[in-house]
Amino acid sequence: MVFNTSYIKLHKIPLLLAITSVLFYFSFAYDLVRTDYVKLIGLYTGLFFLFYKLVQISKHNLKLLTWIAFGFRAVFILAIPNLSQDFYRFIWDGRIILEGFNPYLYTPESFIAHNEFPVAQAQELYTGMGSLSASHFTNYPPLNQLCFVIAGLFAGKSILGSAIVLRLIIIAADFGTFYFGKKLLEKLKLPSHNIFWYILNPFIIIELTGNLHFEGVMIFFLVLSLYLLYSGKWKLAAVVFACSVSIKLIPLLFLPLFWQWFTKRDVIASKVKQSVQNYEIVTSRAPRNDKKWISAGVYLELRRNAGMTKLIGFYLIVIAMTMVLFLPFYSSQFVSNYSETVGLWFQNFEFNASLYYIAREVGYLFRGYNEIAIIGKYTAVIVFLFVVGIAFFRKSISMIQLITAMLFALSFYYFTATTVHPWYIATLLVFSIFTKYKFPLVWSFVIILSYLAYGNNDTVENLWVIALEYLIVYSIFIWEVFIKKANSKELAYR
Repeated sequence: MVFNTSYIKLHKIPLLLAITSVLFYFSFAYDLVRTDYVKLIGLYTGLFFLFYKLVQISKHNLKLLTWIAFGFRAVFILAIPNLSQDFYRFIWDGRIILEGFNPYLYTPESFIAHNEFPVAQAQELYTGMGSLSASHFTNYPPLNQLCFVIAGLFAGKSILGSAIVLRLIIIAADFGTFYFGKKLLEKLKLPSHNIFWYILNPFIIIELTGNLHFEGVMIFFLVLSLYLLYSGKWKLAAVVFACSVSIKLIPLLFLPLFWQWFTKRDVIASKVKQSVQNYEIVTSRAPRNDKKWISAGVYLELRRNAGMTKLIGFYLIVIAMTMVLFLPFYSSQFVSNYSETVGLWFQNFEFNASLYYIAREVGYLFRGYNEIAIIGKYTAVIVFLFVVGIAFFRKSISMIQLITAMLFALSFYYFTATTVHPWYIATLLVFSIFTKYKFPLVWSFVIILSYLAYGNNDTVENLWVIALEYLIVYSIFIWEVFIKKANSKELAYR
């Protein structure tokens, strides 16, 4: 294909866009520091424009876009992440496990403070991860730890080698997301090229492949689980969903949303069937001459009970599988350390927040100090009630409705969260390709503004910049969810 001149002439514009993107990605990967915010914003804006034009021009040439998407990822193979230092902790955890230590029971600081260096390049890893990460217990679930162990097995004495192994795992997950995401789009009769708004997005390429964030692996398992669920394989879907939870805990937020899928979907389908055919339903095992008839109402109740049984089974499998994966690390101290570490995201850490920053300022106004501990607790309760409300009052009986409910639940969580790191938005972006909402795509562009906090030595956020980011995101969100929807209803009545 590369040496086919007629092919090159036919696709010269997308190929030119792709080559330009490769040059931009190369500069991003090997010639950028995150404090150089002018270059950072310039490269990212250019890449986003090129990405948009590529999908727009070549959306019917899926093969070309596929080669381009994974060609872009190959640019980063030998790069050390330059926007995030989390990967140093990943490597530390993997090597610690191989040395026989439980990573949930020891902080890196506890070793280094006593001049103990339990793994190769311990001092470099400790310095690289930063004091904040080094002083806390790990928060990465067991399957995530398995990925770290694999990196330790294949590159136990090289930081770059470990980064390459981690990157290959994430790229493989992207292949899986591409394959099953495209198949799910086809089953839902949605445009197949929608997958490229995720897989070709520079935000995804930079944050996951470039900066080695494992949201990409979590998303693979999540998309595969939804595909299996839609295909009727709910038990296997539950196992895969548990794998997603065991990479990142965030899918636990979606568990209440499966209630309508299991308990109402078959019932509503049966009602439609009854109303169309208008017949009494006979039990499937009863011969017609025995005349063991049941009423439609009884049949629907049986279907509802069967759905509830599946729902309970789904939950039990997810919980049991997750517990089994955590079991090798279990101890009473593990439970205490892990719950304490997870709690930090609600009561201690703050970055790139929106509604929380407003609540924080109100707290300063009336109390004179930061009430993050109190706000964090109330926020967790409010998010839980919101998700339960969606589960019971918003229709989630089709796969698109279920994914839309997940999109709204996670969006509400991030709108109220104390910490919203850029890579968190990846899950919203993958949900959006199955829905009519585009605000996650816009957010994946403006989220780069959050990195401007690293443009100063103290890593202090400019709240005006954060306000600009969320002004854009909320404007698109409100327009799509409320104004556009209202206009559509108004036109429908004319």
